[in-house]
Amino acid sequence: MSIKGRIFGTVVGAAGLAAAAGAVGIARQNRIIGNRAAGERVEFGELRSPRRVVVTDDAVDLHVEIDDPADFGAPVPADDDLTLVFVHGYSLNLDCWHFQRAAYRGQARTVFFDQRSHGRSGRSDEDHCTIEQLGHDLRRVIEDTVPGRCVVVGHSMGGMSVISLAEHHPDLFGDKVLGAALISTTAGGLDPGRILFPMVPLGLGGRFVGRAVRTLDRGHRVVDLARSWGHAVADVFTDRYAFGTDQVPASHVEFVYSMLNATPFAVVADFYPAFATLDNFDHLEALSRVPTAIICGTEDKITSVGHSRKLHSRIPGSSLLECEGAGHMVLLERHKEVTAELDDLISLAQARGVR
Repeated sequence: MSIKGRIFGTVVGAAGLAAAAGAVGIARQNRIIGNRAAGERVEFGELRSPRRVVVTDDAVDLHVEIDDPADFGAPVPADDDLTLVFVHGYSLNLDCWHFQRAAYRGQARTVFFDQRSHGRSGRSDEDHCTIEQLGHDLRRVIEDTVPGRCVVVGHSMGGMSVISLAEHHPDLFGDKVLGAALISTTAGGLDPGRILFPMVPLGLGGRFVGRAVRTLDRGHRVVDLARSWGHAVADVFTDRYAFGTDQVPASHVEFVYSMLNATPFAVVADFYPAFATLDNFDHLEALSRVPTAIICGTEDKITSVGHSRKLHSRIPGSSLLECEGAGHMVLLERHKEVTAELDDLISLAQARGVR
């Protein structure tokens, strides 16, 4: 088994899991369990639902897709059924949740959206390309798409968005938001150079890479052209830095590369400064009010496993799943383990919802 450890913060948390399972069984006689192999039968990028638009506080149109169980032959969900809201990472888009989306189709109501300036969403001005703003955007998505209560799931920058939501809208946690998953992410202390240029030696990010990004942004169209020319080289770096081993299927590497390459360098540059100033470890209290699952790969070269361990230590009652040998894209590389952990999180959140 590729899981290094699942660590629960307290004995109370473990006891709560047993109690939660009983409460869910009595109240619903069922449990949401994702079909963990479903995504393997569908090509990457083919899972689609009709476009919806959520307008942010500063009038940016966010591209949203909702998978309702009734659209896939399941019963119409009740108003109090949980909605799962998925938030993608830096330079990716909603398609990165391929395996989780396939797993929960027909099992739960799920919401996917492209963060501002990413994917099919509208372009943001540079001043609003901040982690704080992403937390406000997530609040708007929840307000506009979740009829009852929800679990929020964030990967990388998406996890930072969830943490920002907890900082700026703590009143939602325990009321509207009943659970959270933080995957391959951090609340601060990140060398930003590891996000953009992982091959640069640790410690050069703020000094060297920051200047490089500003310089390259002035000629971003040339950079975008060069990126397309360097496809073969980029595939190698994607394989090395997004995944933990060289055993990942080539289709996974190409899929991640396609998302990265589709993000204009100007967007990459707009968000880059936000990582250098990120410092939210003192704003995690709201996450301790709800079941919180922290998931990471032990070979993550972008947000190393130490960040997840620190989050776990700062969020009482949280669980920590370390996937041995997996990299930053653990949601693809070890999708079955990730989905299984989300199943447990959803059960805990369901139990809170029926109290």
